[in-house]
Amino acid sequence: MASSLSGYDLHTHSIHSDGTTTPGEIVREAAALGLAGIALTDHDTVTGWPEARAAAAEAGIAFLPGVEITTRYGHRSTHLLAYGVDVSRGRLADELRAVREARHSRAREMVARLAADYDIAWETVVAEGDDRTVGRPHIADALVTAGYYADRSTVFAEILHPRSPYYVPTYATDTAEAIELVRDAGGVAVLAHPAAARQSGPVTDAALEDLADAGLWGVELEHPENRDDWLTGLRAIVRRRGLVVTGASDFHGAGKPNRLGERTTDAATVARIRECVAIPE
Repeated sequence: MASSLSGYDLHTHSIHSDGTTTPGEIVREAAALGLAGIALTDHDTVTGWPEARAAAAEAGIAFLPGVEITTRYGHRSTHLLAYGVDVSRGRLADELRAVREARHSRAREMVARLAADYDIAWETVVAEGDDRTVGRPHIADALVTAGYYADRSTVFAEILHPRSPYYVPTYATDTAEAIELVRDAGGVAVLAHPAAARQSGPVTDAALEDLADAGLWGVELEHPENRDDWLTGLRAIVRRRGLVVTGASDFHGAGKPNRLGERTTDAATVARIRECVAIPE
């Protein structure tokens, strides 16, 4: 039976970062579900865009180029979704490269720490020539494959959380600076999952006001991991500051329980994004 889903899923991850499916597979699944289009937003890389764009053209759905930038506001990990950026403009490409290199070095150090207690080696996490944006999910996958844990979520909950002795912090771009880089690259910046239950609390009202002042364009209020009771204050600021509300699944294939299309953005909002960005198609 055909799915009755509609709209655009503007937050998805492929094997180019920490997803488990290819960009083409994501597009084909979206088309089969009845979605109007997707954005591919791999962590700190745009290498999946060509495959996703070609697959979308073949499947007859829309493709919006995106990237999820690893950023930090104060001491809080605060990821930023960028849509329609032209990475040949400004300093964005250089910053994405710096973040990827930092994540790679951090992952190596975490594997070295884990190797004292687990039969795990760097070569079991990253194969030679692997150009993915490497992070904790890939370490978790190696531990699952080795039979230590059942799934990624369990690994994160038990040994890869920030309080773990195996955990190593990583460099992240200042969120306000990242917004400027996105704007300089002709894109729009949307704050990702600002009230995710895995955090100790929502993005503060003061932080959201500060990021709005810095040129934030929208906020991903419709996300399966957002806590409804944490959204009330954020919704009020979004309305008052005229920020755009987006929705998305944060799909990672088998890497997360999030289902493709379980949260979406409507066509009118996607049209507004395309009107603003440097790469309309």
